[in-house]
Amino acid sequence: MQFPPRPWPVGRVEQLEPLVRRVLAPNPGPFTYTGTETYLVGAAGALAVIDPGPDDAEHLAALLAAIGSAPVAAICCTHTHRDHSPAAAPLAAATGAPVIGCAPLVLETSGPRVDAPFDRSYAPDRVLADGESLSGPDWTLTAVATPGHTSNHVCFALEQSGALFTGDHVMGWSTSVVVPPDGDMAAYLASLEKLQARADRVYYPAHGPQVDKPQQLTRGMIGHRRQRERQILRLLEAAPAAIAALVPEMYRGVDRALWPAAGQSVLAHLIDLEQRAMVRREGELWTINA
Repeated sequence: MQFPPRPWPVGRVEQLEPLVRRVLAPNPGPFTYTGTETYLVGAAGALAVIDPGPDDAEHLAALLAAIGSAPVAAICCTHTHRDHSPAAAPLAAATGAPVIGCAPLVLETSGPRVDAPFDRSYAPDRVLADGESLSGPDWTLTAVATPGHTSNHVCFALEQSGALFTGDHVMGWSTSVVVPPDGDMAAYLASLEKLQARADRVYYPAHGPQVDKPQQLTRGMIGHRRQRERQILRLLEAAPAAIAALVPEMYRGVDRALWPAAGQSVLAHLIDLEQRAMVRREGELWTINA
């Protein structure tokens, strides 16, 4: 993983297009890249805040400074990992704005987590179903349900400009981690195909740079996942194997510190293949079905 050169624009307001500004939170890491990017939508009157980020005093102060005297119509969360939604509550308390967006989710995974854990405190005032919209004076955001990275993940389409706020579902710097049991590879691929069929102009992810060729990227991501699936099947054709043996073969060029995350994605692929009756598990070993 290669980070861009410092200094990063932490706490600064970046104008991306007439209706969209961005503020970077100070939470860089192997799963957040340079940090969570919070988006402010609207130029005239009430704003929407997308993915308010971690409950961090420095980031909250930067958001409030960026908002200034403008009212906030909605605080929108794409999903409830702790690098995305915890700042919703203090921001709502400071602005009086409702929290609107993804559904709440509390789920423990088996074994140590390798991505950000879920925000147990998230309590939305309104959940947006797929295709539902909310509007301000000069903007309309429509929910696009994209389960897979998490079961409650949702993107937001800005109808006035063709931009899509993609949270962690599609990122320009890395593929998304899919961690069972809540993360679901079949759902993730279906959600990628759903976005592939859309005509969005640009993606604004929660981590990393904007994506200026969205359909090209989603096509490549689908191809990458299908290639990983074929790789697993080839390895299992040679001999039954445990995930711990598959990961070193599949991720030879990847930093070993990321192998636990890679193992979770391999597990997600195997569960999908098992549900399609292509493989079966026998204890820790996975075997291809003849």
